[in-house]
Amino acid sequence: MSRTSARLVFLLSAAFFGAFFLWPVLQILRGGFIDADGRLTFAFLRTLLTDPTYLGALRNSLLLACAGTAIAVAIALPLAYISDRFLFPLKGFLNSAVLVPMILPPFVGAIGIKQIFGQYGAVNALIVALGLRPHGWTFDWFAANQFWGVAVVEGLSLYPIIYLNAVAALANIDPAMEEAAQNLGCTGLRRFWKITLPLIQPGLFAGGTIVFIWVFTELGTPLVFDYAQVTSVQIFYGLKDIGGNPFPYALVAVMLVSSILLYAVGKGIFGRQGYAMMAKATSAAGAKALPRGQAWLCTAIFCSVAFIAILPHLAVVLIASSRDWYASVLPSGFTLGNYRAALGHELTVPAIANSLKFASISTVVDVFLGVAIAYVVVRTRLAGRHVLDFMSMLPLAVPGIVLAFGYLAMSQEGRFFSFLNPVRNPTVLLIVAYSIRRLPYVVRSAAAGFQQSSVTLEEAAENLGCPPLRAMIKVTLPLIAANLMAGALLAFAFAMLEVSDSIILAQKMVYFPITKAILELFQLLGDGKFLACALGVWAMVFLGTMVAGISLLLGKRLGAIFRV
Repeated sequence: MSRTSARLVFLLSAAFFGAFFLWPVLQILRGGFIDADGRLTFAFLRTLLTDPTYLGALRNSLLLACAGTAIAVAIALPLAYISDRFLFPLKGFLNSAVLVPMILPPFVGAIGIKQIFGQYGAVNALIVALGLRPHGWTFDWFAANQFWGVAVVEGLSLYPIIYLNAVAALANIDPAMEEAAQNLGCTGLRRFWKITLPLIQPGLFAGGTIVFIWVFTELGTPLVFDYAQVTSVQIFYGLKDIGGNPFPYALVAVMLVSSILLYAVGKGIFGRQGYAMMAKATSAAGAKALPRGQAWLCTAIFCSVAFIAILPHLAVVLIASSRDWYASVLPSGFTLGNYRAALGHELTVPAIANSLKFASISTVVDVFLGVAIAYVVVRTRLAGRHVLDFMSMLPLAVPGIVLAFGYLAMSQEGRFFSFLNPVRNPTVLLIVAYSIRRLPYVVRSAAAGFQQSSVTLEEAAENLGCPPLRAMIKVTLPLIAANLMAGALLAFAFAMLEVSDSIILAQKMVYFPITKAILELFQLLGDGKFLACALGVWAMVFLGTMVAGISLLLGKRLGAIFRV
């Protein structure tokens, strides 16, 4: 890419982020730094930074992000290594099963978790049925340890992000490098720490960054656990305050700056050094067969993680299939009527079509913009490339509810963007919101791919007369297809399941995405919970079919579509 093209990418990206990220955020931030007389003030920020309640919530958010990311890495890294290196029974199915958390709307999973661990849920009913506690005994598992409850749920929900990036990174390693280390006596765990782990460091940093900032700014799961001692929940409750409390707006600034600093520190420690490799076809190495006992041990590890990860999904399916489920281990009766009623509801079919349209267009935007940004950041020496890198990660630092309210503020009548007012038609704002919030997945995945692909391959093509842009398209993009597929799949799946933007911006039923339709059904009296879960199951089936279709088109199983 020429310097002129790199500058054009920088300018277009800066304009896009300036109009649809910085400007709406500024509309919210001004409430924390402008007093009643319209003058700039830092009094709210100074008060906030000396208030133990706000400081404690910020500390809890940071610790929660560390714990959730550590759990996700502890789950994902061993699974990715086992999947990449070994053959074991049911490998194809289990590689798909461990990705199931990607295909469930978050608050629908919360319904399932509550059904299992609630005061009158399945776990308490089982304990009573086994005679371990007297009849009528209840226990609030959520209140027992809210911090670790949220951390475990976050880790189990988000480990697929690290898993996908780790598998893609492992697939890009030249096996000859590990074989050379083994020939020199570096084997086993030492070879993994000295050779393999540094080589996949860009991929782990890509996934770990997304998970860390996601947990740091997460709103839904702490709300489900009624864990209000985190910054994102304080912002949520504060923005609902009709009295115009300025502190939530100042909190947004603190969270934004904190996320940027955390990302900068992480990049300085873990993301600075990348290891580029030549083409991988220098060895016939691949997944190897194991002795029967070890092979079944790998299967057991995958089965255990998959079962724990899909517990919320199983509960949602049982709720959707039941007539009633209260204070019992299993539903008291089963029916398929909820599925028919949900699919036949006037909200459902248009909502599925809307989500498909919004998510598909936003994913296409993310792929084109993400590849361009990642290329400029990794392959060029443009003076502002690091600013572009930070800018592409900023959407992860701002809770979705803040960005959504910012869109509402900037599109009010009389404002420059009033023609995008979601009251009339939220399509453009929803597509932009999905694109902005999911772009970091594609940027980080593509950047990891560029770091692992040697620039000498492009230079060789250019020396033979191939223009820089064509060299990237013909040479580099096929080599990083694994990373791009991982990033695009994540962007599409999470756009389909986006909650904050969908709930706030989609105000007319004809434009409801699937998550807004599920929430509307859940709020209905009587059968609302059962219809919402039934629609959640339909969403899981639909997304699962989409992912399976991609793998079939590629001629590979789902667990291997991230190989090049």
